[in-house]
Amino acid sequence: MYRTHHCGELNINHIGQTVQLAGWVAKSRDLGVMNFVDMRDRYGITQIKFSDENNATLCALSKSLGREFVIQVKGTVTERSSKNMNIPTGEIEITAEELTILSKSETPPFTIENESDGSEEIRMKYRYLDIRRPILKERLEMRQSGQSDESISRRPCFC
Repeated sequence: MYRTHHCGELNINHIGQTVQLAGWVAKSRDLGVMNFVDMRDRYGITQIKFSDENNATLCALSKSLGREFVIQVKGTVTERSSKNMNIPTGEIEITAEELTILSKSETPPFTIENESDGSEEIRMKYRYLDIRRPILKERLEMRQSGQSDESISRRPCFC
């Protein structure tokens, strides 16, 4: 199975469940014996925890992950010790048991976040990366929801 859940749907009610997620590496924080990876898909962000205590080989592999690598992770949903109430998945993290690198990536020319460090010229050159930013993705989804076949057919025709 490719994934059991999307990154934005897990919450405190899923604690103890074994899940499988797939998505892009947004950020990686190396704390020595632990490594935290923020993984995102089009639905949200989930924090993945790799620890030397659980699996030293897996933790070492996680430290080689770059931004925008596409990964698949299998692990157990656990409660976070330091909760981040700014995101829907801020109360939980996934303690990784398996990691598969589906695709490696070169480091993008700018960060794929709302507050990007890229100039407008660079972002336009790499539009396919720019539309991954949450603010642009939301605008495209909103635009698409108003363009359904049903709404188009109800519009008066001025032919």
